[in-house]
Amino acid sequence: MSNIIKTIFIGTPDFALPGLRALIEDPLFDVVAVITRPDKPVGRKQVLTKPPVKTLAEDHNIPILQPANIKTLDPPAALKRSFGGRGIRHKTIDLIIVIAYAQIIPEKILNLPKYGVINVHGSLLPKYRGAACIQWPIINGDKKTGVTIMKMDEGLDTGPILAQKSIPINVTDTTGTLFDKISKLGAEILVPTLKDYIAGKIKPIPQDDSKASYVGRIKKADGHIDWDKPAIEIGRFIRAMTPWPSAQARVESKKLKVACLPARQESLKILKVSSSPLNINKYKPGEMFENDGELAVQCAKDALIIKKIQIAGKKPISGMDFVKGYGDLIGKQLS
Repeated sequence: MSNIIKTIFIGTPDFALPGLRALIEDPLFDVVAVITRPDKPVGRKQVLTKPPVKTLAEDHNIPILQPANIKTLDPPAALKRSFGGRGIRHKTIDLIIVIAYAQIIPEKILNLPKYGVINVHGSLLPKYRGAACIQWPIINGDKKTGVTIMKMDEGLDTGPILAQKSIPINVTDTTGTLFDKISKLGAEILVPTLKDYIAGKIKPIPQDDSKASYVGRIKKADGHIDWDKPAIEIGRFIRAMTPWPSAQARVESKKLKVACLPARQESLKILKVSSSPLNINKYKPGEMFENDGELAVQCAKDALIIKKIQIAGKKPISGMDFVKGYGDLIGKQLS
């Protein structure tokens, strides 16, 4: 295999960076362009911020395209403009790689490259097709997850599989830790898989649609904790909502506001809990209590030790510090 593979990379967040780096660093692949989402306002001050993939592409002087909707993009024409009129002709685009782009790739782009459009997906397909593929294996208590490299078609994560690799889910794993592990794992197997595929050593295997499941995008409101569930399920849910949107609860309190005002519902974020539930079942679901100096919350079955918590507008603190500083809330019921 000696011919350089002219490659377009499509992706946006940090999750896509290891894969893009792997392609840039391998001499077989010439990343001729990057397609990513537009810059967007971030934070309270709404600072216009570049997507991580754009920053990496700029560091390597790779032309960048940022359509609001990829369906409106004409890649050959856009690439011609990006290259100052020199252009990359339709037939010379050999490969397109997609990692975490969050838009359906239209047929006109799927049919563009010689070797097709290849996607790195953060689950063991056909299980967990869709956006929240890292969160749901944690929520469901799966023992393992992994990464799939597949050839894209017009469906949502339905294309034939080129390669898969699994990793265990630890009892302390959050979406944040799995995000990093799966991102790196995908990059590790991407280039070797592509080389074998291009050399004709891999035949794509169709997915078994009868085993498929779909998971939509997680929204901020989805982080609300249902205390009428067992502690083991709530613990997994909290880990799955970490770091975003974070697991949320509410409590009625006067102390968190001006004392003379009526009590109101204050928002709390549960940032970290014990990995093993407590065999305690004498309080109401959601009720906070002290256990050997630590903050605990009763669930429908068993209880959880709260290791880290954050009151809206304040810094995160340990559960023990919460007991010391907000002792009047012990006995209150979270909702």
